Order: sequence, then C-alpha cells, then structure tokens
Amino acid sequence: MRIDDVRRHVTTPLTRPAFPAMVPRFTDREYLNIVYRTDVDALRAVVPEPLRIDEPLVRFEVMRMGDVSGYGPYTEAGQAIPVSFDGEQGEYLHAMYLDSFPATASGREVSAYPKTVGAPRLYAEGGALIGTLDYGTLRVATATMGYQHHEWDKRAAEAQITVPTYMVKIIPGYDGTPRVQELVRTEITEVVVKEAYTGPARLQLFHHVLAPLADLPVLEVVSASHIRTDLTLAPVKPVFDYLKEGSR
Repeated sequence: MRIDDVRRHVTTPLTRPAFPAMVPRFTDREYLNIVYRTDVDALRAVVPEPLRIDEPLVRFEVMRMGDVSGYGPYTEAGQAIPVSFDGEQGEYLHAMYLDSFPATASGREVSAYPKTVGAPRLYAEGGALIGTLDYGTLRVATATMGYQHHEWDKRAAEAQITVPTYMVKIIPGYDGTPRVQELVRTEITEVVVKEAYTGPARLQLFHHVLAPLADLPVLEVVSASHIRTDLTLAPVKPVFDYLKEGSR
C-alpha cells in the first residue's frame, strides 16, 4: 500500500476500516428525554472550565436510531448538562453509551463524543415509553414516561435537541501526555421533527463504578419529551485549546 493510499484512510484497520468515511444521515431518530434537577456540587465536579453551569440540571436521553447511513440501526443513552460558553447557551455531553462499535469508534475518533459500550433500550410497554441502560449485566438507568400523553410543540422540540453541544477531545501522545486536548463544539443540522410529545415521567439511576450516571443524582424530574426526527450532525470545531490557552 502506497503512502498516498494510507493518507486517504481515516482509521484502521487499513484494509477494513472500523467505520465509513462519510457524514451519516439519521432517519427516524427517536428520543426519550428526561430533564432533572441535581446536586450543583456534583455538576461542578464534572463540568470542565471554561464552560459555566447556569442551573443544576441534567438531560438524560435514550435515542433509538431507526436508520443511520453507514451504520444501520442502533441505540444510545447518556447524560447532557446545560451550560454556557462565551454567552452562548448549550449542553456539555457528559457520557454516552452505545450498542454499536462502529458508531462508538467514529464518534470518539472523528469527533469527540464521550462514547463507550453499553446496552440501552427504548420501547413502549403497558402505556409507558421505557428507556433503560445496562452496563454489562447490571441495570444503571430506568426511565419511564407516559406514552404520547400530550402533543408537544414541534418548534419547542426542535429547540431542545438543536442547542450547541460541547465536548472535550483528548488524544494522548506516545509518551502518555496529551497530544490534543481541546473543547470542541458541534450542533444538529437539517432537522425535521416528525412527532413530539410530553407527559409525566420518572427516572432511576443506579450506582456502577464504570457507568457512574448516579453520581449526578435525581433530585426532581423537571420535564420529559418523546421526539421522532430526521437530522444530520455537523462536524466539530475547536473553541478552546487546553494545551495553549491560559487557565481561567
């Protein structure tokens, strides 16, 4: 394989990359979102500067990807924290758990999504929408919401899922020290909200050392939403370099 051929690859193995070199389109992406109030000191311990916390809130999400170009269907769950950066309101992606290795690998390598393995599910049963997350054989999250109890304004639904999102990109060098350490920003584009609902909801988080969602405890459920949409993820852009810019 020639040097120019190697340069055209975005990941390894060179003869069969772990994920395709493409921008995927998400069709029928289904969300269960539960926004809850948590302990502000717990948030301060995990949200990196220069991001700022305005309210002690967390959005727990379970997303069932109906179809994704290049990847196929998969399911994802995680926590996003409302923050602000240079006066812009957004969310910090704290943790994400997937049942698809290609989507996990591309999210970490190409972008900066904090993705790792997990076994999330999203399904309807007995009049409730149910979202769960298992890590290995242990349950770490159970979310329930009344199934399609109240229609929700599609513009409000779009606003909830299209806020700018921030992540920390870290690539270690060969000596173990960071080679890249950046705060990056991305957003959702080309959005078509097909359905949106709200209703009563509950959320339980269970302690696990390798999936510490419960370190951000549920003090009060603030709101819940059930959204089905098509969308595209924009490429990430660096907005702060931890290796070059001074401490704040």
